[in-house]
Amino acid sequence: MKRMWLLFAILSAVFAAATSILAKVGIEGVNSNLATAIRTVVVLVMAWVVVFVTTKSQDASLASTIKAITPHSWIFLILSGLATGASWLCYFYALKIGDASKVVPVDKCSLVLTIIFAVIFLGESLTWKTVVGSILLLAGTFIMIL
Repeated sequence: MKRMWLLFAILSAVFAAATSILAKVGIEGVNSNLATAIRTVVVLVMAWVVVFVTTKSQDASLASTIKAITPHSWIFLILSGLATGASWLCYFYALKIGDASKVVPVDKCSLVLTIIFAVIFLGESLTWKTVVGSILLLAGTFIMIL
């Protein structure tokens, strides 16, 4: 149970990889913004289905669960949604005009940026392993896009 996060992180990586390939094939001949909108609707429906299914299996009602969200959380969830939307729009346009084998590694540099942001904004610690790993990730990305 302690390492359940690892299973879900691996599944996330698998689905993210599938997303990239499926998007590259699906975007052919389609406006990248329209493709992003279609994908977003599918994600929205899927997310709400999961919310309804998991809320019914818990004691709390959906309305009370939503009412319990603080204004602080609302602001940051909305900002996160806006950042996700901007990321997806840029990602789909990059996939439309570039090779998936080059776009995806650059997109995954978000990992290094996330580590930097976590240190700056969340006060998370930075270890030598994280620094070396980040440098290797960046080096690998640059080698792949040359």
